[in-house]
Amino acid sequence: MPRRKIRVTGAPEAPLRAALAVLRTELGVPEAFPPEVQEAAERAAKAPALPAYDATDIPFFTLDPPASTDLDQATHLSRQGTGYRVRYAIADVAAFVVPGGALDAEAQRRVNTLYFPDEKIPLHPTVLSEGAASLLPDQDRPAVLWTIGLDAEGRTLAVDVRRALVRSRAKLDYARVQRQIDAGTAEEPVALLKEIGEARERQETERGGISLNVPEQEITERDHTYVLGYRAPLPAEGWNAQLSLLTGMAAADLMLAHGTGVLRTLPAAPDGAVARLRRTATALRIDWPHHVSYAALIRSLDPHNTRHAAFLQECTALLRGAGYTVFRDGVLPAITTHAAVAAPYTHCTAPLRRLADRYASEICLAAAAGQAPPDWVLAALDALPRRMADGARIAGTVERECVDIVEAALLKDRVGDVFDGCVVDVDEHRPTVGTVQLISPAVIGRIEGDRLPLGERLRVRLAQADPGTSKVLFTAA
Repeated sequence: MPRRKIRVTGAPEAPLRAALAVLRTELGVPEAFPPEVQEAAERAAKAPALPAYDATDIPFFTLDPPASTDLDQATHLSRQGTGYRVRYAIADVAAFVVPGGALDAEAQRRVNTLYFPDEKIPLHPTVLSEGAASLLPDQDRPAVLWTIGLDAEGRTLAVDVRRALVRSRAKLDYARVQRQIDAGTAEEPVALLKEIGEARERQETERGGISLNVPEQEITERDHTYVLGYRAPLPAEGWNAQLSLLTGMAAADLMLAHGTGVLRTLPAAPDGAVARLRRTATALRIDWPHHVSYAALIRSLDPHNTRHAAFLQECTALLRGAGYTVFRDGVLPAITTHAAVAAPYTHCTAPLRRLADRYASEICLAAAAGQAPPDWVLAALDALPRRMADGARIAGTVERECVDIVEAALLKDRVGDVFDGCVVDVDEHRPTVGTVQLISPAVIGRIEGDRLPLGERLRVRLAQADPGTSKVLFTAA
């Protein structure tokens, strides 16, 4: 599911990047891998466990941002009768990571790749995540291969998953694929991305699901000041995301049928979170009539519009209640669905970046083969939700602190200026402390004052903003 995306460029010694480096130190983020972990990764890179099934004749391609080298997924799309066949290869991290070994222990400690605006802190050493385990072009790689048959409307008909040796033929990026599809020059396996992606989007609408096309915030330095912009996602990014969702839904169904698994679940958003989002919409002058559902509003927004883009960034807050739910021995959990997906769903398509995906893949492989999951998976299953929750808390802290630093950098030369805003939240225990959403620039910050009119527009004065020492703070003007 989407996270808030912020990208910062510039020299490492620039104030904003220097503040981000300090943040990593303060949070104790483990940038370097211990020597024994690095050595284990280098050994594993030279001798992975290779599968018997050879699928290197399938001309897979990867689709990612142009600079990405940690390639989790490779795709091949084709027609099958009146419908389609989706072949989706996922990097097989278990071919390199021995349960209980040094690599596994470090992955258990890190849990997720951490994303900062200027760099990422990987889950696995890059010799694996950007090398031997990555589905780089023209390289034979062990993978977990999903084959999913769809009907003409994009509904799932059949699912198969097995280990396979695969070979990507091309590393494609979104802009290039979008141009080819728009021009009608894409070869069929790529051209079908639009046809299948749009069919799956229609299926999503029918079941009441929601995909957030969250724009990327771009922070650039101009004449020693920082400027905020947004990069709206391309349609091809949404179509590609639908393939990942399709696979995660197929995996969840397979685990539920088998009776053992780990689901990614999300209850319906609490009324308070939706109410705050409505106030944010008011602050950004986005019309949200009460008879219009959240899903319908999201589908009406244009991520190229800066106010809409800012609102979509805030919509990610409704996903913060997501967690992992495990079950075994046929005893299904009370909640099996993900509210945004509007169906059972699991994480299984990004094992280079997320610990839980390795476990989900193993359970699905066992289920498809009619076997019990490996003992090492069953032994770790009950503790997995707590471990992933701990990782999510760290990732959430990173995101919140990065947003604070970036917004302080954007406003650092405007201390004393007055802005139009709207109070979107007030602290339940401290009514003089709240959160204000500015209209322009579309940033959110802390506000302090004797009277904070919740949901009302007001003029606010910037009291402090320094990316190195102090977060953004407003007072009533």
